[in-house]
Amino acid sequence: MEPRSFEGAADRPQPSANQTGRAIVIGPYLRARRGDPDPQAEIHAQRSSQARLEEAAGLALAIDLMVAEAILAPISQIRPATYLGKGKVEEILGTIKAHEADLVVMDCALSPIQQRNLEKAWSAKVLDRTGLILEIFGRRAKTKEGALQVELAHLNYQRSRLVRSWTHLERQRGGFGFLGGPGETQIEADRRLIGDRISKIENEIKKVQGTRRLHRAGRQRVPYRVVALVGYTNAGKSTLFNRLTRAEVQAADMLFATLDPTLRALHLPHGGKAMLSDTVGFISNLPTQLVAAFRATLEEVLEADLILHVRDIAHEDADAQQDDVAAVLRQLGIDPEAGGGGRIIEVWNKIDQFAADELANLRNIAARRDPQHPCLLVSAVTGEGVDALLLAIEDRLAAARITLDLSIDAADGAGVSWLHRNAEVLEKELADGRFAMTVRVDPTKRDAVISRFGAVLHPE
Repeated sequence: MEPRSFEGAADRPQPSANQTGRAIVIGPYLRARRGDPDPQAEIHAQRSSQARLEEAAGLALAIDLMVAEAILAPISQIRPATYLGKGKVEEILGTIKAHEADLVVMDCALSPIQQRNLEKAWSAKVLDRTGLILEIFGRRAKTKEGALQVELAHLNYQRSRLVRSWTHLERQRGGFGFLGGPGETQIEADRRLIGDRISKIENEIKKVQGTRRLHRAGRQRVPYRVVALVGYTNAGKSTLFNRLTRAEVQAADMLFATLDPTLRALHLPHGGKAMLSDTVGFISNLPTQLVAAFRATLEEVLEADLILHVRDIAHEDADAQQDDVAAVLRQLGIDPEAGGGGRIIEVWNKIDQFAADELANLRNIAARRDPQHPCLLVSAVTGEGVDALLLAIEDRLAAARITLDLSIDAADGAGVSWLHRNAEVLEKELADGRFAMTVRVDPTKRDAVISRFGAVLHPE
């Protein structure tokens, strides 16, 4: 099959005034074969080649590249030297010259040798999927923590790319004056410098982890429950985050629109509070360097009392995206098949994009779900379903909390105020100068409420 231009290229956003550099995006996807032992075969079967190429083009647009053409180049096997076959390398060279492109994005993981050989063959810079995602992360990191984590991933990636491509990487003279023999190679010197920088950054990230542990310990003393949002990039996590918390986190129809983690207070229906954490979006074939580097950030997910897996249920590859997110969660030690230990709720977002009959069918599917793997339908844009989601969050967080009945003098304003600040007030009625109240409290505050107000356990 000949390489061909992706049919949806014309539907992509037009280049912005900030875009620089002309790029060709190549989708060198293995043809699916019956009984193929390739571990990626199942993913390939779920996600169409066109959708994968469109995503790759979207990643290129996310760093302001002008995508001149996106080409599908299906292959039957991976060539050790150039990934693609010789004929396809020559055909793509013609496309590069026709568009005067100076960058080629290969939507795959290239070895250093493959990258070097393709650059020589095409006389253009070649970027693989890992390098492209790292470039996006490098541009989007705003906080010191995010910048450190991106730099660490970048350096680990660069260290693997040190190959003998140019003559200046041969040898330096060692020692002093003219008596010194051949010193270390430039590659070895570069590798040593990168290693030193990696060690320094890892130490700084350890300090970040320590600070995060202190923050978590402080929240546990309050204590606030933590709810973490996870999901495929561009699934609408930040839009939902803003809807739930009335925050103004950047939200855009763009891959990796937000990168740095954000924590905001989440007000629950009956007066309780939780902390809502927005995390970096996941993506298929997320580089292992990034999963390792962002572990400090993703610890918020590990420590969360509840995880909301936000899905773009209107996306054609919604099921494949779900599997990609599950794969990253497993890398973090969370088993999504077991419901994350009963702390994962799926949030099917973007229901506003469905017609009435399609939405009704979707609701029927959700209603038949196993109660151990619940899902809720919402539209972060219109707000539909958000109230039901908040109630579900509150109920799930309340599972470990204690419900108490108490009677308090209506004149005890300080006591009533204390309860509203430190407990969820479920019911409150005034009769004969006293408030009959039903509250829900964290186990750590049970004794304080009982001793101060003479509360008793609420009958189940």
